[in-house]
Amino acid sequence: MRTGGRAVPCGTLGGMRFLNGQRPATDLTYADVFMVPGHSTVGSRLEVDLTTPDRVGTTIPVVVANMTAISGRRMAETIARRGGLAVLPQDIPVDVVAEVVSWVHARHPVYDTAITLAPSSTVGEALSLMTKRAHGIVVVVEGRGEDVVPVGVVTDGACRGVDRFSQLSQVMAEHPLTVPAGTDLPKVFDVLSGERVSAAPVVEGDRLVGVVTRKGALRSTLYTPAVNGEGQLLTSAAVGINGDVAGKATALLAAGVDVLVVDTAHGHQEKAVEAVRAVRSVAGSVPVVAGNVVTAEGTRDLVEAGADVVKVGVGPGAMCTTRMMTGVGRPQFSAVEECAAEARRLGKHVWADGGVRHPRDVALALAAGAANVMVGSWFAGTYESAGDIHDDGSGRLYKESFGMASARAVKARTAQQSGFERARAGLFEEGISSSRMYLDPARPGVEDLVDGIVAGVRSSCTYAGARTIDELHERAVLGVQSAAGYDEGRPLPTSW
Repeated sequence: MRTGGRAVPCGTLGGMRFLNGQRPATDLTYADVFMVPGHSTVGSRLEVDLTTPDRVGTTIPVVVANMTAISGRRMAETIARRGGLAVLPQDIPVDVVAEVVSWVHARHPVYDTAITLAPSSTVGEALSLMTKRAHGIVVVVEGRGEDVVPVGVVTDGACRGVDRFSQLSQVMAEHPLTVPAGTDLPKVFDVLSGERVSAAPVVEGDRLVGVVTRKGALRSTLYTPAVNGEGQLLTSAAVGINGDVAGKATALLAAGVDVLVVDTAHGHQEKAVEAVRAVRSVAGSVPVVAGNVVTAEGTRDLVEAGADVVKVGVGPGAMCTTRMMTGVGRPQFSAVEECAAEARRLGKHVWADGGVRHPRDVALALAAGAANVMVGSWFAGTYESAGDIHDDGSGRLYKESFGMASARAVKARTAQQSGFERARAGLFEEGISSSRMYLDPARPGVEDLVDGIVAGVRSSCTYAGARTIDELHERAVLGVQSAAGYDEGRPLPTSW
């Protein structure tokens, strides 16, 4: 918390401090600050435990924001397998959420879900599905339901120069290499490397249970899946503040949702506080997250209403125009610092929501006191985001993304209202309705981006001498820099 412009410890936990005891009178965002290296006894990044202190069950501090174009079943499954959490948007019907949650809970915590087609399916069908998964193969199967047997594998290379109406039986690699479920992961990596294949079906007996890649085998030795008490991949869903909030929350709980998020752009309003009370009254032991706010007072009101975690951030999102439209918001670093201090004083936690564009920003949010960091548009241009892949005509792949206060999102949320009410609501959108988010050919999967985030945060911890997220917050020493100072830390362009 802040008193007279000075950073003061929160409770008995202490917290990050500024270099030489100096801090400006103005609020700061992530680009305004840097972390100073300190004495460290942490000899390796692998000594750092990134399990989040908010007790929601995440083992890395990454939460995928509840944006319709980003957070769906593939994202939820993949992020949970690597220790994070994806929040399903509030405009998805409850019956669809229930189906998604059931599906995610049924996914394997180690092996990726296979794309399966029959031998009689076409090359065109395979190509349309291949970009849904980062593992890049289609498993050709015989049988029905869950009891299918792999009889071949199709890759993108096998489909090149082939008529799109050709059957997969004509192009598949027959008798593919398979990996028995439970095989030691280093051995899986060695076998795939030795056979010079990037991915292979995983089987129990003859039955297909998933797909494993060389990178996936490596990652599964570095990440711990985020799971619930039954060992199922962790799920979350958002509920708004309008209508029958308690009824919607009860339905989500009945669907098996593991974490409830009460979400609205302005969380420090009485309607939001009442919604949190309503959700808390039915949630039982299920964690309740609520937001968004940017002040200690807003944090305190939501915690007192029943929130276990408070979401912090108004206006920092890449697709958000709130600050330009309204002048309302707050630089994100200072907002997180103040709200985290108040939450910790009350025995609770905050999620930093928005404004992260580089791994450094995630580390700085954690240093400011956040327990988890929400990521939205950064993950939009990945195989696992909810949108469909498009080609821009030059061979570059992209997905369309949009802000959750944009006209497109408002239209989806008000679909059940009258035409007049929908039209009136559409006059008040704030946010970008469509933006092309290009896939990085070198890092097209969300796991590639998570690798970079986790590597950066682990390194930040070693520089600070911290083995946990709480220790990073307690030990971090930060300085304030000019725009030139920030620019100095950026790598030179490759054409320089």
